Amino acid sequence: MAGQDNSFQQDKRPLAHTRVLITRSPERSLSLISALEQAGAQALLLPLIDFERAADQHSLDVACDALAAGAFDWLVVSSATTVHVLGDKAAERGLALGDWLPATTRVAAIGQASRGMLESAGVSVTLVPEASQSAAGLLDAWPAGAGRVLLPQADIAAPLLAEGLTASGASVTVVTAYRTVDFPADAERRLAVEPLATDRGETGGAAPVAAPPSYALLTAEGAQAEIAAGRLHAVVAASPSAARRINALLAPLKDCRLVAIGRSTADEAAALGLGVAAVAAEPTPAGLVAAVREALDSPTPPGPPVKDTP
Repeated sequence: MAGQDNSFQQDKRPLAHTRVLITRSPERSLSLISALEQAGAQALLLPLIDFERAADQHSLDVACDALAAGAFDWLVVSSATTVHVLGDKAAERGLALGDWLPATTRVAAIGQASRGMLESAGVSVTLVPEASQSAAGLLDAWPAGAGRVLLPQADIAAPLLAEGLTASGASVTVVTAYRTVDFPADAERRLAVEPLATDRGETGGAAPVAAPPSYALLTAEGAQAEIAAGRLHAVVAASPSAARRINALLAPLKDCRLVAIGRSTADEAAALGLGVAAVAAEPTPAGLVAAVREALDSPTPPGPPVKDTP
């Protein structure tokens, strides 16, 4: 037993002996679980958000056919889930995504996860915001009067991106690519996502994931009990909708630190009265691990985020 205690104390990894709750489905969490494990943390999963195919497939198909015919100057990809949807649409037409998109259409992606997935599928990405990987960051980098733009997105997507592109002079076609629903989605409508063979889509690296990482799967009641007992150190909110579900099912979080994947998620959590201990500088596993470290290094319990000064 003494040997076990020494081993416990000698683990110098930055998140050693930390337990972190992830609120995405297992197949969407593998890279983050691996990154947390490498940092010494134990990952626990409570899937809160899931995705279904868009109810209006006709409108989506019309937009996709126009895209393939070269009707758009730009395709704007705002999430990794959109890449999966576009890949499925290409496959329905017997083509790979990289072969389906016309060479004349430039592609913009909000984050490195989407960029990595697109490039792995053979799609060249022209524009990715460097400073802030968010809708606001893309708008800051967007060229004025950029022509005809297709913006496929979630049914609950905020209007900021579409309105900002339009204000820049672009002619924007918005189409619902998928629905965001509480987990689990309807089995017949669920948008299945195959786990990536490498972590390239999340981190931009090319190192293969040798084996599926391990994790514990919790129920909402189990997560509530862990929080009440002080056995959960951090919970990751990967979207504004996840923040809403965390508030509905798990609040109050007590000493469990809330980590947000980006500013829009942090703003939603703040609006709900949830304290945000840290916001990931990049929406990647490495960025989230760094944010968990920041949250746990804070000497005081999390409180409401400080408003940005003008």
